[in-house]
Amino acid sequence: MKRIVLMVALMMVATLGWSQSDAKAKKILDEVSAKTKEIKSMSASFVFSLVNEEIEVNDKFNGNIKVKGKKYCVQLPDMGVEVFSNGETIWNYMKDGNQVTISNIDDESSELMDPSSLFSIYERGFRSEFVEEKTEGGKTLYHINLFPDSDTYDVTMIEVAIDKAEMMIHSATLHSTDGNLYGILVKEMDTNTGFDDSEFVFNAANHADVEVIDFR
Repeated sequence: MKRIVLMVALMMVATLGWSQSDAKAKKILDEVSAKTKEIKSMSASFVFSLVNEEIEVNDKFNGNIKVKGKKYCVQLPDMGVEVFSNGETIWNYMKDGNQVTISNIDDESSELMDPSSLFSIYERGFRSEFVEEKTEGGKTLYHINLFPDSDTYDVTMIEVAIDKAEMMIHSATLHSTDGNLYGILVKEMDTNTGFDDSEFVFNAANHADVEVIDFR
C-alpha cells in the first residue's frame, strides 16, 4: 500500500532532486521544479502498472489523485484502494475487507508519503542522468534516469519521461528492490483547481459497516 501511494505521489507532484548529476539533466529538473512549485492544487488521472517478469505479473489500473498543499487523495478504484491525507493524518481504505487504517503523518516511515516533501528530495540525494530526447505519441519527451545515493527509498533506479512542451512529468517507472517495476502514465492533469478540505478526509459514512483501525 505505501509503495503504491509513494509511486503515485512521486510522479504526480514530485520534482526529484539530484547530486553529482550531469548538466543537461540538472537544467531540465530545475525547470520542472520551478514550475511544479507554483502549483497550489492539482488533479490528475493516470494509469498505474505493476510488472514482475519473474512471476509473470503485468497489471494495469486506472487511478486519480487530488492535491492541495500537503493534502492529497489517491484513488485506485480497480484495486479498491483509497488514501486520504489532510496533512496531519493518513487514512488507508481497502474495499476488500471494508477496512480503514488511520495513522499520524509523523508515524509513517517514508518521507515520500507526503507529496509536498518531494520538492526538497534533492537534499537527500538522487543522481540524475540525461538519457535522450525522443518523440513518442506526438510528444517530445526528455528521458532521465535517477539513481539514489542510499537505500532509503528501496529503489535502484527511477526512469522519468518529461513532456518538453509542458515541462511536467509524463510517465515514470520505479525499479524497486523487491523486483517489481511500478509505473505511472499521466493521462490528464489540471492545475490550480479548487478543492474543499473535506475531500482529503476519509468519510466513514460513505462506507457502511467499515472496520476502523486507529493507530494514533
